[in-house]
Amino acid sequence: MVTGHLALDLFAAGMSCTAFRCPTFLSDIFQEVNMNIPNDPAILLSYVNTKLRDEFPSLDEMCKSLCIPQEQIESKLAAIGYVYDQSKNRFI
Repeated sequence: MVTGHLALDLFAAGMSCTAFRCPTFLSDIFQEVNMNIPNDPAILLSYVNTKLRDEFPSLDEMCKSLCIPQEQIESKLAAIGYVYDQSKNRFI
């Protein structure tokens, strides 16, 4: 899908922050997208597991696509006793 808006088109094309050195205005847009990720660990658990089940084949792919450091997700969920199980592609 092409929107005509450079930053949104790059994001829709699957460009991640790790694969693309974002100029400041693009970095701001990627950060805005990530602001919608829950901060509360219990809600984050549900959000992440749903994303993993419905949209992503792995935690690594999800984090790259959403421009979120994987360690950030893992540490927040470890704080409430959950770890990522790669074979099940979910936090348990």
